[in-house]
Amino acid sequence: MKLNKYLYPLLLLVLSFSNSANAASKAEIDTDVQFALTAFYNLSPGNKELASKAAGMLIFPSIMKAGFFVGGDYGEGVLQMNGKTVDYYSTAAISFGLQLGAQSRSEVILFMEKEALENFRLNDGWSAGIDGSFAVIDSGAGKGISTDTASEPIIAFIFSNKGLMGNLSLEGSKFSKIYR
Repeated sequence: MKLNKYLYPLLLLVLSFSNSANAASKAEIDTDVQFALTAFYNLSPGNKELASKAAGMLIFPSIMKAGFFVGGDYGEGVLQMNGKTVDYYSTAAISFGLQLGAQSRSEVILFMEKEALENFRLNDGWSAGIDGSFAVIDSGAGKGISTDTASEPIIAFIFSNKGLMGNLSLEGSKFSKIYR
């Protein structure tokens, strides 16, 4: 079947991203998280204040994505509460649709309500869009915040996009605790 000859290289590419990311130590992840937080706070003066009001923050300094009709992304990060790391998490997604390229991005997810944070922590394998609804702020983090957005129980910020990815696809991210 012709499709298989195209799927194997893509599968190898996606697996190479996840294998290299899996090799990251806690110290490497922690260092990358500090850089990502600094970049996040520098995007908008209100980001630090908004983060201080959150019950918890899920921070992924680098999520790699690659796709050729079928795509995937993977990243590792931390869950912080009161400025302290309490757990390590991975995020992964598979997407299907018209897409081509590779990119990396940073992501910060703010749990504005304690109940939303508790639900996330109790449900390992939580999937965005299925187990939790949230507002997504792309790139300009802070420029897209409105009173409606700020009242959401979960707010996700996507920033530091690098690379080129043409994308028209269906996808959802799965978050899983990393046991180290």
